[in-house]
Amino acid sequence: MKLTSYQQNLLSDTERLTAFYRIINEKVMGGIVYDLGTGSGVLSSWTAPLARTVYAVEKNPITAKIAQKNLNSFKNISLIQGDAKTISFPEKADTIICEMMDTALIDEEQVPVLNSVRKYLNPQGDIIPCGVFNGVEALDMDIPYPCYQEGETYNPRVMSKLLIYDKIDFKKHITPEVDYRISLTLNTTGTVSGVKITTFTLLAPDFICGPTPMFNPPLLVPTNQIKGERGDEIILKLKYTMGGGLDTLKATVETIS
Repeated sequence: MKLTSYQQNLLSDTERLTAFYRIINEKVMGGIVYDLGTGSGVLSSWTAPLARTVYAVEKNPITAKIAQKNLNSFKNISLIQGDAKTISFPEKADTIICEMMDTALIDEEQVPVLNSVRKYLNPQGDIIPCGVFNGVEALDMDIPYPCYQEGETYNPRVMSKLLIYDKIDFKKHITPEVDYRISLTLNTTGTVSGVKITTFTLLAPDFICGPTPMFNPPLLVPTNQIKGERGDEIILKLKYTMGGGLDTLKATVETIS
């Protein structure tokens, strides 16, 4: 396969690929499959032997050309170059594969795409992944902008336990704009100056994947600074738009008076 460097990085993430391969083989049992955001086409290539027809959709024209070359040998794959949100599919899907994922679903189009395409899913159909749940921890960090924690290059001081603050089911309509008020209890004394958001992906209701280096790595988000003692409760105000990009992300912390 001819790949971009980003696609090569995706294909080097063996934990992510192994998980998707397993769930595709468990869930796809014939019928119609949409692979939304097909990229290089690897998930479509695994799906084709198990499905009647695969509609592989890729918005980026350059990437779509790469996918077309990689998928030419599969006679039951129809490649569509376009935005999945505006496509009128000729038949309903038994399975939708959509891996436009990002931590907390902020910086990729998973949510707006599924909100647009979900109407094409047969009532008993599956979506892969089927959902996510998100957790947050208070940090003492010194980076003034949001960044992903990839590898061991930077490990800020964690000041609270991981708290799961939401769970999202991809088969249900999702409101992109969120505004959370989250209570966190400090387990150490010091200065809170950021938070870490961690996303765990449900490839199936009983199968969790990630985070991995190329699949929703933890997101470090700076906040204002407040001092606290062990056992203190603080309030995190967290706002963002799923699919809207990191520019929509706002996080502040305050003590409880």
